[in-house]
Amino acid sequence: MEYEKQKIDAGIGKKGMPKPLHEMSEKERMERAARIRIGSEIIAYAEGFMRKEGFAQMLPVLLSPITDPLWPDPAAGIYKRLEVDIYGTTVRTMHSMIVHKLVGTSLLMDRFFVVSPNIRLEKPERAATGRHLFEFSQMDFEAQGYSAADIRSLIERMLHGLVEHVGKVMDEEFSEIGAEAPKFGIPFKVYERAELEKEYGVDWEEELPKHISEPAWIVDLPREFYDYEDPKTHKWDNFDLYLPKRGELVTGALREFEYDKMLSKMESAGVKKELYSLLLELAKEGRIKQSAGAGIGMERLIAWITDAPHVGDVQVFPKVPGIVYDL
Repeated sequence: MEYEKQKIDAGIGKKGMPKPLHEMSEKERMERAARIRIGSEIIAYAEGFMRKEGFAQMLPVLLSPITDPLWPDPAAGIYKRLEVDIYGTTVRTMHSMIVHKLVGTSLLMDRFFVVSPNIRLEKPERAATGRHLFEFSQMDFEAQGYSAADIRSLIERMLHGLVEHVGKVMDEEFSEIGAEAPKFGIPFKVYERAELEKEYGVDWEEELPKHISEPAWIVDLPREFYDYEDPKTHKWDNFDLYLPKRGELVTGALREFEYDKMLSKMESAGVKKELYSLLLELAKEGRIKQSAGAGIGMERLIAWITDAPHVGDVQVFPKVPGIVYDL
């Protein structure tokens, strides 16, 4: 099969890679089906939780002249950006709806969420991590007037209730895959990024999951222009949530909203300002309001809860970096 050749070309061994449906055994198909059913319940619970918290659901944007630059975030592993000309304008596939969230919460409503498909062509070698995909869905949400701590608390309550719920109502499916829903308490422990660098060095992102037994927050991460940086302390009011043995699940922050700070950070990072001219114009006019929000990788969430070997094992049609399956 062509995808086998692609795995060899990418230097990826067959062991651990998700199989396409037509090459799976009956037992393997039953296990994937069980994970898909659990995932469906997880998504339904998360959407219901957000509605109860007063968030309106927005339908996703797939193509836009503006998307997340994913730079200078050191965790970004994009090797190619997809662009296409339509109606005489260059548009890009959505990396994440961060800019749309900033504008939406400023001009339309004070809080909303969206389950957004994202396309990020990750480096082929990331297939072997078991946690990267080039096409995935993210629950993105943003709220005007919230702090970063408010968003972290919201996520903790959501995850705690979600795992408790699916553990009760999906007994048959968990038995099918030979797993149990993870157990943990809230609030989660908070680590300073600088502390982790001292303890584990520059590879702390890879080391931390090996040393924690419950989800943990990491704060103060130098990142993109839209995350808030205190001008006096130069600390970043943002966060990631890391899972035991699996790594990052959530990324979020209090947002920048002032024109001068956005512009300065774009220039320092080498971000193309012309791609964000509307956002900068709105900020200059004082129409961007401060908000906070986050994004949760849904496949990673489902893979963690169902103890999937690879994050592609919770997709009906896996989208693994470096491999293009027939479907």
